[in-house]
Amino acid sequence: MLLFWFSIAIIMHLRVTTILADQPAKLIAHACINYAENYTQNSTYKLNLDKTLSTLLTTNSGFGFYNLSTGIGNDRVNSFALCRGDVEPSLCQSCLKDCIAQLRLTCPNQKQAIGYYNECMLIYSNEILSGDNTLTIYHWHYINDRNATNGWFNGVVRPLLGKLIAAAAAGDSLLKFATGNKTGQDITTAYALVQCTPYLSQPQCSSCLENAIDLYPTEFTRQAGGRTLLPLCNFRYGFRPFYNGSTLAISPPPSGKKKKPIAIIVILTVVIAIVIASLFIWIIMRKTRRRTPPSPNEDFSTNTRDIGGADSLQYNFSTVKAATDDFSENNKLGQGGFGAVYKGKLKNGQEIAVKRLAREHGQGEREFKNEVLLVAKLQHRNLVRLVGFSVEGSERLLIYEFLPNASLDQYIFDPTKRTLLDWEKRHKIIKGVAKGLLYLHEDSRLKIIHRDMKASNVLLDAEMNSKIADFGMARLFTPEETQGDTSRIVGTFGYMAPEYLFHGNFSVKSDVFSLGVLVLEIVTGQRNLNFRIGENVEGLLSYAWKSLRNGSVSNMIDSTLTTGSSSLCDDITRSIQIGLLCVQEKAIDRPSMASVVSMLYSNDTLPVPSEPAFHMNSNYASPEIPLLCEYHSSAGTDGSTSVNDVSISEIIPR
Repeated sequence: MLLFWFSIAIIMHLRVTTILADQPAKLIAHACINYAENYTQNSTYKLNLDKTLSTLLTTNSGFGFYNLSTGIGNDRVNSFALCRGDVEPSLCQSCLKDCIAQLRLTCPNQKQAIGYYNECMLIYSNEILSGDNTLTIYHWHYINDRNATNGWFNGVVRPLLGKLIAAAAAGDSLLKFATGNKTGQDITTAYALVQCTPYLSQPQCSSCLENAIDLYPTEFTRQAGGRTLLPLCNFRYGFRPFYNGSTLAISPPPSGKKKKPIAIIVILTVVIAIVIASLFIWIIMRKTRRRTPPSPNEDFSTNTRDIGGADSLQYNFSTVKAATDDFSENNKLGQGGFGAVYKGKLKNGQEIAVKRLAREHGQGEREFKNEVLLVAKLQHRNLVRLVGFSVEGSERLLIYEFLPNASLDQYIFDPTKRTLLDWEKRHKIIKGVAKGLLYLHEDSRLKIIHRDMKASNVLLDAEMNSKIADFGMARLFTPEETQGDTSRIVGTFGYMAPEYLFHGNFSVKSDVFSLGVLVLEIVTGQRNLNFRIGENVEGLLSYAWKSLRNGSVSNMIDSTLTTGSSSLCDDITRSIQIGLLCVQEKAIDRPSMASVVSMLYSNDTLPVPSEPAFHMNSNYASPEIPLLCEYHSSAGTDGSTSVNDVSISEIIPR
């Protein structure tokens, strides 16, 4: 019965559905690029371009993607064409024919050109077309002139786009396209579409679409519809449906031989054989596992089978050892409680950061597995990218992209380095962290609570873009879950929400609390547990709340920030108020991450924050103490709550 339904599913997937055609194609955007000298009418490049564009439409992948290159050297022509994922075949072909003809007329001598129609697009160039091609600097924005309600984009459209990005990026090499809708609290439904050039990898597609959204002007988010077009990806949204109801497989041009039924039978036969063989192997392995206790390596391999593409992420230990010069002290970036971090370079020239788990640290094994299992499934421009991992004997290695500017705490808490962070950079960092957390909480295919959001776990790339790191303590939620309970309290004093620190209750609002503390630290340039004004040492949260209430927030702003203009001072004050909204005592009073992002990108009136959860007068020798403990609650005579069996471990970011 299982095989019967599996076969039916395959047949349904292969079926081509016919949808009514859209309106006739119309050129909506184009660019004629003069990076190189123009070609002449009798040149080899002109002949190759003619040949390429006349043959391009015979290269259909089956899903409206066409790709062809002709010639060699400087006269090589690279081209691709892409139809919108829901466009039916005849309209796709018609649109591309019009696009080719119109673009040749519009850009008569240029070696590189881009043309966009509603239903299709075309690019040709003498350069290699890839995710980092120079053509990616071109983009276009369009909006609907109807106004939307406040917060509609960030509250409804942005979360919808996040889910569609994840779905499209996970598509195969023939189609990366997704559509969907979401209804807001005002009963207004948002409809959206995203698409990438199919040859982009999952991270490249996700990054391209996130970049498209970041490029979308903030003032346009007040409109009820809009779009951004990039050469390699695009998105569109509106308050009415503008796409066909299903994603279509656009048939390739007919070959003249009617072998499709035979091909389907062959495919089904192969699929059924693979399913039967897989079930047989699984049964044998299951019985074998029951007889033989797993070794640590076998246990890890079992856990990582659920990771999409985990095998492709696994590196040989010898490869990483060579990349770090045998974990040389000269390459050491820092020492953490779970091990040391080293800089390395792979044979292909890629720079990496390698976290080597301390062999004697039994607790780190759980964090290691947790990080691999979670981060391998996450792709977002504000999350540190996991390059891979390595397991050999007792060795456990996590391999990340190398970020040259290290962690935020090394800038914001350093009297000299923090002068390099003006308010524009700090505000950009705050918004980046907020968007990263929004992705974890709502926009990714998983729902993840980070549980250790702090300055040292925010890394900075060469352009000072913020990226959230260290997912060893993160917890995965199902979409239906809103709160978790644990007896194992992990995190860092000062950043943990009170309901988590004292009762073991955590939720997305726990991360919101941590973000609020981080925002206030970024504004003041001081650690929350060692906040000092003159001779007075007081908890940062308490002082910030009193200052906002008394209208004296200028006293707490980092002295290295120039606040001469009233608009800049208002912007900083607004960020302080957002931070205080995030650290309110009751979790239910704190805003969601979607609301926080909306507040950061808008000028809407903010609620008045209630008194923060608590303030701490710090006497710690180290201002940042990570906490890892088993939780036991016991009420003393004064009604206080104690946390016992605490083991302290210093964690240095990668």
